[in-house]
Amino acid sequence: MSYFIDRRPNARNKSAVNRQRFLQRYRSHIKRAVEESVNRRSITDMERGEKVSIPTKDISEPSFQHGPGGRRTIVSPGNKEFAEGDRLRRPGGSGGGGSGEGQASNQGEGMDEFVFSLSREEFLDFVFDGLELPHLERKQLRVLEETRPVRAGISREGVPARINIVRSMREAQARRIGMRAPLKRALREAQEALSQEERKDPVLRNPARIDELKAEIARLEKRIEAIPFLDTYDLRYNHLTNQPLPSNQAVMFCVMDVSGSMTQAHKDIAKRFFLLLYLFLERNYEKVELVFVRHHTVAKEVDEEEFFYSRETGGTIVSSALQLVDDIITARYSPEQWNLYVAQASDGDNWDDDSSTCLQLLDESLMRKLQYFTYVEITPHAHQALWEAYDTVRSAYSERFAMQQIVQADDIYPVFRELFRQRTQS
Repeated sequence: MSYFIDRRPNARNKSAVNRQRFLQRYRSHIKRAVEESVNRRSITDMERGEKVSIPTKDISEPSFQHGPGGRRTIVSPGNKEFAEGDRLRRPGGSGGGGSGEGQASNQGEGMDEFVFSLSREEFLDFVFDGLELPHLERKQLRVLEETRPVRAGISREGVPARINIVRSMREAQARRIGMRAPLKRALREAQEALSQEERKDPVLRNPARIDELKAEIARLEKRIEAIPFLDTYDLRYNHLTNQPLPSNQAVMFCVMDVSGSMTQAHKDIAKRFFLLLYLFLERNYEKVELVFVRHHTVAKEVDEEEFFYSRETGGTIVSSALQLVDDIITARYSPEQWNLYVAQASDGDNWDDDSSTCLQLLDESLMRKLQYFTYVEITPHAHQALWEAYDTVRSAYSERFAMQQIVQADDIYPVFRELFRQRTQS
């Protein structure tokens, strides 16, 4: 008797396969609920799971049933009330046999929703579905950590899983031919000598010679039969060697304006945008480094803790941040070896005449090195000089420069999806 034991790590009273089918079937409804959830969340609980509700009408299954009209014959076991030929009265009511869970009330409330929980992994899958780093290329690295096994000929040594059957059989056949050739030649000579001896006149025959030839023939036939069909010497194995691969490692520069014109609400929106970016990169890419840059009148490279929680403030000179990014690229990240990205968040306010300096830095240096530059302006007001300068850069580098405006927190996730959506390969 055979026993089948299901050892899949399913949660109690749940089926992983059925759950995945359910998530796939109602993907559009879940994505809509997830988008609404992301906009409601604060910075600290961005990556936890979520409870999702779907209207019952959207998950109802089609069914077939007999309508109330017409004439039909039924059998009712245990019937003590009706006899054959009796007419059944049509059930009362206003029609529509549905039995929903909803309960009408003067407050407009009910229970017409199906609620279930998404795990952290499932939630982030829906949050970052269809997103990517644009124009990611494979670069040749100085230290190639990524390798792949490639065929490198045939070897006499190896593991059974890599045995080359065709080559092994070919070697075995060549060995058998080589070992049998001299024995078969000697066998033919002995058989011919025996035949000549037996054709002689009985008086001239040499019985001892005949016995000797027969013994030799038997010995040669035995040696030929003893040659193995396949020997360990014949085995050949596919030889594999690890070939270095160019890697798609990248570095993302997160540039945030912390000047005095950035209110606390603006900074919270910027932090939520960068936190989404951080989670996206951490989840989807293995070899992405993050460089955090804060700036007011002076730009400074900081760690993650200081980037999100420092209270430093001041005036605004955006070019200081762009110049620092350019200096870091020159010192640590060669464009031939790294995919370079910049994500900048600001309210658009900048020092007089500094926007032209930003335009010059981008056009003459940075954009020639970067794969993609994204600028997010957090303001409900009209665009200022920095946006106009960046708009000139966008016209020149339309495929690798993107700009979006965020007015309120609800705009963060749609803007993020637009900036990092998957693009068709040209």
